[in-house]
Amino acid sequence: MKKVIIFFIFSLLIATGIRAQQAQYMVFDFIKVENDQIFDYIEFKDLMEKVYRQALNDNKIKGWDFWALQSGADQSAFQYIMITYYNDPVNMMNGMDESTMMDYTKIAYPHLNDAQVANLFQNALAIKDTPMRLYMREIVSTDDDFQMKPGVLASFDLMKANEGNFDQYENAEMQVFRPIHQKRIEQGMMGHWSFLRTALPLGSEAKSTHLTMNMYKDYMQFFNAQAYEDMDQTEEQQNAVNAGLNSRDQKWVYLATLENIVR
Repeated sequence: MKKVIIFFIFSLLIATGIRAQQAQYMVFDFIKVENDQIFDYIEFKDLMEKVYRQALNDNKIKGWDFWALQSGADQSAFQYIMITYYNDPVNMMNGMDESTMMDYTKIAYPHLNDAQVANLFQNALAIKDTPMRLYMREIVSTDDDFQMKPGVLASFDLMKANEGNFDQYENAEMQVFRPIHQKRIEQGMMGHWSFLRTALPLGSEAKSTHLTMNMYKDYMQFFNAQAYEDMDQTEEQQNAVNAGLNSRDQKWVYLATLENIVR
């Protein structure tokens, strides 16, 4: 009996460790580029793809995405979203300093000398501004096999839980909205959905407390999803949806197209 109990505890610890390893931590950089520097910025994002691919090979990150905004609250504030994925919150908060990124740039461009690499890197950084950065942890996501590749669409919905309704809102996303999105995925009207909590910035003045990512393989799937109405919802389910909607404020919705990806 003692052996069975020990085996059970050991199995539970392993399962807990696996779940911890699967947690995703992400840094969202909202990036602004002046109109006369757009073409220069294309070179910058291609440079960043090579740098982050070296970081992935070195197990510094789990992945990296570069998204171009199609619509949003104020596109003059930023036109791109860069997402870096990490295994744990410590790596997320530490990120990669300039020295580390320079080292990866040298690996990515072995034909350039140190001075040329430094000049390339500094010129690239000089043409962009990052007016907003969010540190986030994924709370829950749908079960799917969605393939991330250039051209897929995503809406990034910034939410702020109403005061006193933080837990109520999170429970609504996990218990009410996740099954709805899962059903849409199974019906071929969506690719992937995930729900994230903001780690930083914190406080009452923070613009958002949560974010949902809704992904679609193309515009056809996106517009079909917008037109979809679930006629089979019971009154109880509709009341649960309304309660969830009333527990948060949907601050902004950004529609974006994936341009570069490292996995």
